[in-house]
Amino acid sequence: MRNLYSLLFLLFTVCNATQAQDSKQVLSPRAYAKCDNAEINYGQPSKRGRTIFGELVPYGQVWRTGANEATEITFKKDCTIGGQKVKAGTYTLFTIPNQKEWTIILNAELKQWGAFGYEDVKNKDVLHITVPAQTVAAPQEKFVINLKKDILELSWDQTAVVVPMKF
Repeated sequence: MRNLYSLLFLLFTVCNATQAQDSKQVLSPRAYAKCDNAEINYGQPSKRGRTIFGELVPYGQVWRTGANEATEITFKKDCTIGGQKVKAGTYTLFTIPNQKEWTIILNAELKQWGAFGYEDVKNKDVLHITVPAQTVAAPQEKFVINLKKDILELSWDQTAVVVPMKF
C-alpha cells in the first residue's frame, strides 16, 4: 500500500511539473500597433532558429497572422484596402502565405483561437485581396505588424508584405 501511495505521489508531481512547463511555453506576448484610423492586436511569436514560412507556417494554408488568438484589426472609419471597400469596425485578420504572394482576409467573426475554426466561419469573410511578398535581407526575429497612414505591413523572418489602405 505504501508503494502505491508513493507511486501516485510521484505521478501527480511529474504531471503537475509538466503542465507548469507547458503553460509557460505556449503563449507568445501580445503586441499592438496603431495609426490615426486603425489599431491592431496580435500575438507576437519569435523565430527562435526555426524556418518560418513554408515550414512552421505552411504555404497555401490559412494562418492566424500571429500567435495564440487570431489577430484582430479595428478600423475607426470606412476605408479601402487593396481597392476594396471595408466598413468601420473590428475584424479578424487571416492570411494565406505563399512564396511570391499572400492572400489577405478580413473576417467578421471575432474572438477566434488561431485559425483552427476558420473553415466554419469563412462565409463571414468581408475581404480577400492578394499582395506580393517581398524578401528582406536580414532575418527578423519577431513577427511585427506596422500600421502607417496608408499601409499595413507584416514582416517576419526574411519576408515582408505591404497592404495598401486608404481612409
